[in-house]
Amino acid sequence: MKKIVCFGEVLWDVFPTHRKIGGAPLNVALRLKAFNNDVSIITRIGKDAEGDGIFEYIKENGVAVNTIQIDTDLKTGEVDVKLNEKGSATYTINYPRAWDRIQLNKDLRLLTEKADAFIYGSLSARDYNTKETLFALLKIAPYKIFDVNLRAPYYTQELLGSLMKEADFIKFNDDEIIEIVTHMIMKAADFNKYNVDEIDNMIYNLNLETKSIEGSIKFIAKHTNTESICVTLGAKGAILYTNETFYYNKGYQIEVKDTVGAGDSFLAALTDKLLKGHAPQDAIDFACAVGAIVAGSDGANPKLEQSKIDEFINESINC
Repeated sequence: MKKIVCFGEVLWDVFPTHRKIGGAPLNVALRLKAFNNDVSIITRIGKDAEGDGIFEYIKENGVAVNTIQIDTDLKTGEVDVKLNEKGSATYTINYPRAWDRIQLNKDLRLLTEKADAFIYGSLSARDYNTKETLFALLKIAPYKIFDVNLRAPYYTQELLGSLMKEADFIKFNDDEIIEIVTHMIMKAADFNKYNVDEIDNMIYNLNLETKSIEGSIKFIAKHTNTESICVTLGAKGAILYTNETFYYNKGYQIEVKDTVGAGDSFLAALTDKLLKGHAPQDAIDFACAVGAIVAGSDGANPKLEQSKIDEFINESINC
């Protein structure tokens, strides 16, 4: 059992026909708890019915609630979710909400210092107050996992650069890493010296064209001094880079219902296996299976039994 802290937003995902409790840090925390870890969440909710519902839900699922702060002025978070015909989600995130005002205190410091892993994302840094708390905790966290999880317009490339440099492990999806690497290359280019075609050639010659995720991973690892990086590729699986070695999973076939929370469960599964000393290949295979099963289920946090995950992996291998 590992002691893990998740930091950031908790909220209600509001679908056209129903509402579900979510937020990437909470989704990760709930899945990590299901894998038998000691999990806490640092967040803030409103003093309202929505906040009460989230608090009780977290408590019922065994995640520690002693670092959930209550805001008497701001409402609990809500996100409007729309799904396209393929089940992919787009989000409208209300601002400001209670989780934008997480306040640093002694309890948060003590919890973070003792954690085996501290997991954070970019969205939690959209407001000055929570951002300041996050960076203070990153200075004392022993092992830091950055789930990039871009949500426009709530990030800048400068903020992402700072968050990446704090991390020991970074998880991207393929669109995110290409966007960030391209920005880093173009920022370094002197536009008085190079035209657009020449900059494109620079990216190609550096092996950083969009077809080369591996090149992008190595570029990020070098320029942020990050030892471990993972990139998810949707239905095509994922790539894990650690100890200067690449590990691959080509994905599992499944009928997608919605993608909400699939990446969060993937990260939780990968974190669980790696922290507990499993081989990187086993870890990425397991994580891809968990992410696929969640994508084939309704909502972000379906119940998953270990036997069902194992059965899914075995059936996929034998197909």
